[in-house]
Amino acid sequence: MTGEPAFPLKWTETTMGDGKPLLVSISERQGVLALEFTKTREGLWAESTGVICLSGVDLEIVFSREQIRLGPAANWLMRQSLGQGGTFRISRLAADRLRIATVGWNGHFVPMK
Repeated sequence: MTGEPAFPLKWTETTMGDGKPLLVSISERQGVLALEFTKTREGLWAESTGVICLSGVDLEIVFSREQIRLGPAANWLMRQSLGQGGTFRISRLAADRLRIATVGWNGHFVPMK
């Protein structure tokens, strides 16, 4: 999925209920995949590196408690469910749509223009 030459590396959430979409940046840091989630008008939600695993046609990024940093925009539920480590699952819904999910949360995303 991320090996495609035209795969966007910045995405914006379309399924938020509060009018403040998460912005997701996908990058490589020191040879590992990194995800950064920023909540519009609130700041860092979470950033993580981790091990990439294929799960069917989806990607899973498995991270430990040392590999995730929760920002001030992360609510109590996210802090409890992600603070000890976990998994982000990235599913391709269409050429220009992703679903990113973890325990207690999921969102649909489109490429940022």
